[in-house]
Amino acid sequence: MDNIKNIVESLKLQPHPEGGYFREVYRSEGRINEETLGNDFSGERNYATSIYFLLTSESFSAFHRIKQDEIWHFYKGTAIRLHIISDDGNYSNTIIGNDLEKGQNPQFVVRAKDWFAAEVIDADSYALVGCTVAPGFDFNDFEMPERASLISRFPEHEEIITAFTRI
Repeated sequence: MDNIKNIVESLKLQPHPEGGYFREVYRSEGRINEETLGNDFSGERNYATSIYFLLTSESFSAFHRIKQDEIWHFYKGTAIRLHIISDDGNYSNTIIGNDLEKGQNPQFVVRAKDWFAAEVIDADSYALVGCTVAPGFDFNDFEMPERASLISRFPEHEEIITAFTRI
């Protein structure tokens, strides 16, 4: 667990509302105006943003969604299982990691408006990943529902929703 502390300190990570730790490392100077973005957005957005995201086996990233595509990049540690519920209710999962022989994906795209949660697969471990969002991330585009709300929308996925929501 000293590794986790060293990563948090050396990358200057802070607690993330969905779980884990993060720090924004890139925000493009270029911006997209509201008219070009369409009705889903209010205000302009940067072209792209990226963060470091550290998740440990002691926590999970709770179900949430954003209005943009989010690209996950695996850097270090053990693999992450990403749980996804599409807007039309289809559940899937994928493993983000660097063991290609086991079918892990070093990079994966979560589509805009899909609900997703993440967990570190191995006990007593961590995963350091990066997340790139385009158009750039803004907390106005972030939605983390209460458990009951998500279950009422997707009752067939109650077990997985219960496992990866906080309230």
